[in-house]
Amino acid sequence: MATQISTLTELLTNSVANYSDNPLFGVRQASGDWKWTSFGEFGEDVDKARGGLASLGVGHGDRVAAISDNRVEWAVGAYATYSLGAAWVPMYEAQTQKDWVFILRDSGAKVLFAATDGIRAQVEEVAAEIPDLQMIIVIDDPAGGDAIDYTELLARGAENPAAVAMVTPEDLAGLIYTSGTTGDPKGVKLSHGNFSSNINAVAEIFPLEEDDRSASFLPWAHSFGQTVELHVLIYFGASTGLTTAATLIRDMPEVKPTILVSVPTVFNKVYDGLLKRMEAEGGITQTMFNAAISNGRKKIALEKQGQQNWWVDLQDGLFDKIVFSKVRAAFGGRLRYAFSGGAAISTEVAEFISAVGIVVYEGYGLTETSPIVTCNVKGARRIGSVGRVIPDVTVTIDTDITGDSEIGEIVVHGPNVMMGYYNLPEADAEVFTPDGGFRTGDLGHVDDDGYLYIRGRIKEQYKLENGKYVVPSPIEEQLQLSGFVSQVMVYGEQRPYNVAVVVPDIEYLEKWASENNMDASDLDALLADEKVQELFTTELNRGQASIKRYERVRDFVLEPEEFTPENGMLTPSLKIKRRAVMAKFGDEIDAMYEADNPLIGRDE
Repeated sequence: MATQISTLTELLTNSVANYSDNPLFGVRQASGDWKWTSFGEFGEDVDKARGGLASLGVGHGDRVAAISDNRVEWAVGAYATYSLGAAWVPMYEAQTQKDWVFILRDSGAKVLFAATDGIRAQVEEVAAEIPDLQMIIVIDDPAGGDAIDYTELLARGAENPAAVAMVTPEDLAGLIYTSGTTGDPKGVKLSHGNFSSNINAVAEIFPLEEDDRSASFLPWAHSFGQTVELHVLIYFGASTGLTTAATLIRDMPEVKPTILVSVPTVFNKVYDGLLKRMEAEGGITQTMFNAAISNGRKKIALEKQGQQNWWVDLQDGLFDKIVFSKVRAAFGGRLRYAFSGGAAISTEVAEFISAVGIVVYEGYGLTETSPIVTCNVKGARRIGSVGRVIPDVTVTIDTDITGDSEIGEIVVHGPNVMMGYYNLPEADAEVFTPDGGFRTGDLGHVDDDGYLYIRGRIKEQYKLENGKYVVPSPIEEQLQLSGFVSQVMVYGEQRPYNVAVVVPDIEYLEKWASENNMDASDLDALLADEKVQELFTTELNRGQASIKRYERVRDFVLEPEEFTPENGMLTPSLKIKRRAVMAKFGDEIDAMYEADNPLIGRDE
């Protein structure tokens, strides 16, 4: 049986002792080569950083913050902080200066790790607003102002070593601030016991091997990437190549991951990219690929019924060698499993990726639950669901909020449930039940076999004029399966029907325009062209054929600007900031209703 851990400090101590020579973190160098840091080297740097932080006055109960994307130094800072009995407060480089100031002031962080000196300069501009901050450590660049370099921190620690503090499961390990799609972010208090309960559960139900490897691009500042990738991989003595969403496809053949921890948006892009690639190839290649996918779907359908067919299995083996092995080669040739979280993945996409030979295991959780609540596992996987509860966790469905006999709010009990929100007792009162359960704010139902199905966020749910409720995110996921649609936001609160803001896949649209002898030099003119409007009418109608009639999008506007964290229309964890999109495109949305001439989704 896997060794149980009770604190993150214990986790690192065990792994450094057991896997000292194993590679842990891989970083792509300017030369294109990959440099790998071993568990032993990582442990040595954590020891130095602990001494350095102690020399700056960091001790039990303090908070240490970071504004940085994933990097080795991020993990060193985090584990050094844990081992002093202090709490780690991560932030995103893509967040605004306003968000940084709020989190630094709210958390009372004493020390800050800054990825660049530019970030240091922005923080020092507003130093008067964050009086608790005493020192900034700059990772990448020579430090300006009153800051010190990361290398100097390690040098101080080498000269002034500090012992590992006594840490208990009840001690605060981290404050993870929610993305704040509405209002200010809330600091989620996660203890060593919270994190450890999730790690122990994964070890029990989905053990990994030392030679497993991920290509890490999900931010560790979010609980999903931090727990499922950083902490779990360290537990198993496995490794990860550090990459980004933008460079993932480039880096995967070199990292050669066996697992991919991702969100549905990325799987949608893989699905879309493979279909477009096969379309471009055409001929026998496309025909063979389509036949292979069709057979793969048959195999999955049979597996759902607990059945097999020798002819389907025989074809699957042949297609795997001839077709799918080449597809997996683009991902490094070793990819076996994909873990999806953060939002519900489309059944069509999950089946497609699984048919290629990369088994998708979908799970569910929130920052407030450390994060895993449920997941699909080997031998107990039901596509379309987010799996069954992990060990020691229970889920109940509160149907009082909906009046429905099955669908209601998901309530979670277990050792993974957060300690509470930092300095927000009134927010705690809203989310905790009298017996300590956590109200997730998500709608769902549990089937007779214990599999949980997600129906969307309660706060995203709205009423149409006719009184019918709509949850937009599942509709958006379905519409984004079109190769012409990059992003979409559905809206219809207190309106007669739903409309959508659609961001096209510009490159694919321009290719289509060229093939149809259309001028694509003026993008605004192209998006307004009648033929393009007809194209998207057809694509959206096809995408929502399986959606209830009253939920269907009946008009749309095409907008060329992509939703990103940088322009404020996505959270750093890639969720749509609906208020921000409404603020930007509200006039266009109003105009669609004023015209009252729905283009698509008509009742036949």
